[in-house]
Amino acid sequence: MSRLMPKKLITESNPKSPISEGYRMLRTNIEFSTIDQKLQVIMVTSSKPNEGKSTTCANMAVAFAQANKRVLLIDADLRKPSQHHIFGTSNRIGLTSALFKQKLLQEVIQSTNTQNLSIIHAGPTPPNPSELLSSMHMADLLATIRELFDVIIIDTPPILSVTDAQIVATYSDGVVLVVDSGTVKKDIALKAKASLEHVNAKIIGAVLNNINRNQSDSYSYSYYYGE
Repeated sequence: MSRLMPKKLITESNPKSPISEGYRMLRTNIEFSTIDQKLQVIMVTSSKPNEGKSTTCANMAVAFAQANKRVLLIDADLRKPSQHHIFGTSNRIGLTSALFKQKLLQEVIQSTNTQNLSIIHAGPTPPNPSELLSSMHMADLLATIRELFDVIIIDTPPILSVTDAQIVATYSDGVVLVVDSGTVKKDIALKAKASLEHVNAKIIGAVLNNINRNQSDSYSYSYYYGE
């Protein structure tokens, strides 16, 4: 499997930074957000593109893996996948390969350089992403994966762009909405929330990106708000 130059994930490159601590807070809040239901499959989406959802997914996955959880990150953004760029691995095979029965599940689960963290990339772009994600093959695949991993984090397209995220939300135990605090207006964020509620998704909180913590510190920071 060919490897590209991976991006630096803050949770790995600087685990003592305030941003990394923010991801650990996110992990903790997710773990304790409910006492009645196990949050095993966690979907992450945003209202629109370029809000940082894929980077958030990757850092969340690392944070859970660092807590000695068996973690699987699934790139279900079949239209514009990015996890293979983040991790520097090939997107030649992935989720679509398994759903089309071209590869076995164990063949599309790739290891990463992070202990306890595995990944399924999106794979080749299909002509029918929504139909593929809503298929029985997808439901069966997730049922199998639940038996193999403690935490499954799913990266999906923006909720207001296509129906894919709404579909995946129906398989998930909880949904995290990523919001770019610098560009997304309140009405757009509320519209995204309503789209998730329309399919009875369990929204467990939101991550705010690009918070300017003070005038001299403008780098991105993530924070969790539970319901």
